[in-house]
Amino acid sequence: MRTARNRVTHKHFRLDPAKIKRAQRLLKTSTETETVERALDIAITEHERNRLTREANERFLRSGIEIRDVYGKLAE
Repeated sequence: MRTARNRVTHKHFRLDPAKIKRAQRLLKTSTETETVERALDIAITEHERNRLTREANERFLRSGIEIRDVYGKLAE
């Protein structure tokens, strides 16, 4: 996670204050900057998790394993 001393540039955005406050409560952050940084970290982490899951799923499908519906629930 980035900290205050790692910041290189200043950015200015027009953001919905209600969304910022809601995110601040959900993330339990004390400042708006910390809220935005944590939200970005979460988005990046989620993207990486989805990428890894997709790759694992593709490897699983390429493995040629056969999945049988032994209980007959998928045909319904």
